[in-house]
Amino acid sequence: MKVPLKSLSGEEVGEVELSDELFGIKPNIHAMHMVVRLQRAQARAGTASTRTRKEVRGGGRKPWRQKGTGRARAGSIRSPIWKGGGTVFGPKPRDYSFKVPKKLRRLAFRSALSAAASEDRIVVIEDFSMETPSTRAGKEILENLGLDHSVMVVLPPEEENVEKSFRNLAKVETFYPRELNTYDILRFDSILFMKRALDVLQGSGGNERST
Repeated sequence: MKVPLKSLSGEEVGEVELSDELFGIKPNIHAMHMVVRLQRAQARAGTASTRTRKEVRGGGRKPWRQKGTGRARAGSIRSPIWKGGGTVFGPKPRDYSFKVPKKLRRLAFRSALSAAASEDRIVVIEDFSMETPSTRAGKEILENLGLDHSVMVVLPPEEENVEKSFRNLAKVETFYPRELNTYDILRFDSILFMKRALDVLQGSGGNERST
């Protein structure tokens, strides 16, 4: 599969070959679903906690005698049916993560890239550098490319000034090739690759490192 290579002004200056292994497979919906669930589960803190009746302070003495008062029997003021009592079946700290086979994670990653390519969400721009960071310059580049929605910008690791030029823009996030993952690829409307960053990704064989 080939996509246009664009200049900073948005003009087509050539073509770029996308690897069929990464961008040309039939997307596997199940694999992507499992990996997105995994990533969202791993992001959960799992620190919610409630106290049971044995953990709530007080309640060691029986509130009143068993019989003769006309009131219902009660053994502790920390009963779950009392105000200030313990909680029944409340949350406790836990780990929400689960395991997904490595082959399935790789399949999901390639499926996400292939889905983006088939939906024309992949944009490749020629390599460039900046002497100093400029958010205005980053904004102009996106405007020239017609990218006015959420954009994932994938950059080579050594282009720190370019990264700083994009990262303060609304609806734009910057990534290095090693940081790409299934969930992020799916949640952006467009994926903007610098040519060198795309070469790094295709040279790595498309291994997702985030999960």
